[in-house]
Amino acid sequence: MTAGLKPFEAAAALVTGGTSGIGLAAAAGLIAAGVGRIVVNGRDRERGEAAAAHLRSLRASAKVVFLPADVTTPEGAGEVCERTVSELGGVDIVVNCAGGDHAPELLHDIELARVAGILDHYVLGPLHVCRAILPHMMAARGGVIVNVASDAGRVPTPGACLNGAAMAAIVMFSRTLALEAKRSGIRVHAVTPSIVKDTRTFDRVMAEGFSAKLFAKAMARASLGVVEPQDVAAAIVFLASPAASRMTGQVLSVNGGISVPA
Repeated sequence: MTAGLKPFEAAAALVTGGTSGIGLAAAAGLIAAGVGRIVVNGRDRERGEAAAAHLRSLRASAKVVFLPADVTTPEGAGEVCERTVSELGGVDIVVNCAGGDHAPELLHDIELARVAGILDHYVLGPLHVCRAILPHMMAARGGVIVNVASDAGRVPTPGACLNGAAMAAIVMFSRTLALEAKRSGIRVHAVTPSIVKDTRTFDRVMAEGFSAKLFAKAMARASLGVVEPQDVAAAIVFLASPAASRMTGQVLSVNGGISVPA
């Protein structure tokens, strides 16, 4: 086995945005695959405690900790990473899965004063967490990071000028970090779903006129079936696993056939 690469049974994981949707499914998938120590992060304490209880119910022996924080701030990301290392005795897997709170809007309908805030909201969490966790992974000479972005960063989509720009930033950040971090035995990937049902984002975008029409058309093109959180989680678990030990810098789309990103 590659130096610095642990089997799931010996690994510790951090999942930001791990209290619902894709993040919670990813945490559950990691536990099912054998990971026995895991921290889930989110901003809502009640939802976070419920998520942690659910994950513990999947395996009584698993250590599951909920850490509340806003990782879009450097202070929040730093606190979560430091406390994760302290609680779990290290960290081998990081999944950045914090979602967004903005429905698709045409650019000319977005007030200029909101632009920077929307971009920061989507981009900064993964960047801050990666920066905070890298020294720990470098010291351990190994680890894997999976950043969840969106196909909006790979396929031009009306209403996603800002979201698409942010997701493209996460994709390129992940690929470039993969080159930088490989010397320390660290692998970095991005997963890019499109519309994912049974998530808070799905409920939000399908509740509004423009975005509901946009994503209804997208769902009609999902000939392989509309994606569920467990589908994205399966891709995350594979990329984080020893089975993918020779892979880094991959951008994996999970979209049910809506498109075939370049």
